[in-house]
Amino acid sequence: MKDVFSVKEAIQKIEFYCSYQERCHEEVVTKLRSMKMDLDEIDEIMVHLISSNFLNEERFACSFARGKHRIKHWGKIRIINELKFKKISQNLINTALKEITPEEYAETFHTLAERHWETIRESDVLKKKKKFCDYMLRRGFESNLVFEKAKELER
Repeated sequence: MKDVFSVKEAIQKIEFYCSYQERCHEEVVTKLRSMKMDLDEIDEIMVHLISSNFLNEERFACSFARGKHRIKHWGKIRIINELKFKKISQNLINTALKEITPEEYAETFHTLAERHWETIRESDVLKKKKKFCDYMLRRGFESNLVFEKAKELER
């Protein structure tokens, strides 16, 4: 990688970076910093990317929420925390969560829970429940859902 980029070269490189996967502002700024761009250049490039629709935080948040739920089977808590970590505003987080229908969320939760319960090789029911709850909570599902499902599964 070369050390110094002109603004024009940086824009080309970053347009490509944004075009093959949705990005949040934070990721793009970090990438530009790694390309040794100064703050004024970063501002100029960010304005260009937003006005050319290469960067759109709402589109990023919605795509992130959908993808992490459908592909990685993350719960809402984990999705919210990851989006906050990427400095996405609460309004956009709320919009993004609407991408996951309550029916789809419930189905993913129950399928994942039942599949995981079956894979835990533990004869002690209390230990099995703990392993199950830890796993589902790490996945970002709400504790009330997890504990109710654990009670239901141990029967």
